[in-house]
Amino acid sequence: VQLMESGGGLVQPGGSLRLSCAASGFTFSTYRMTWYRQAPGKERELVAGISSTGRSTNYADSVKGRFTISRDNAQNTVYLQMNSLGPEDTAVYYCNVYLAWDYYWGQGTQVIVSS
Repeated sequence: VQLMESGGGLVQPGGSLRLSCAASGFTFSTYRMTWYRQAPGKERELVAGISSTGRSTNYADSVKGRFTISRDNAQNTVYLQMNSLGPEDTAVYYCNVYLAWDYYWGQGTQVIVSS
């Protein structure tokens, strides 16, 4: 199982970023995918999740209305569109899949929101 995040960077408050997570090594289209984030000095927290078909999504209260999770099962990729970013969104963002009774993580992509 491999998960590779990309798309992070430095963005000004109010800006947008789109994160991508390319998956391989498992049947991507049959698994729920999630995005987590970990800010400095804080625990890792769930940001958003999406069902295997993409029909069902859920979000942390802190990102509802600003972030959108989506997936392309033909490309084995899950996305996180982040709008109206604020300093509180600064974190390393990870995609995650739970399969075979284990959690798999990518290496993470850094998002810094600062002027």
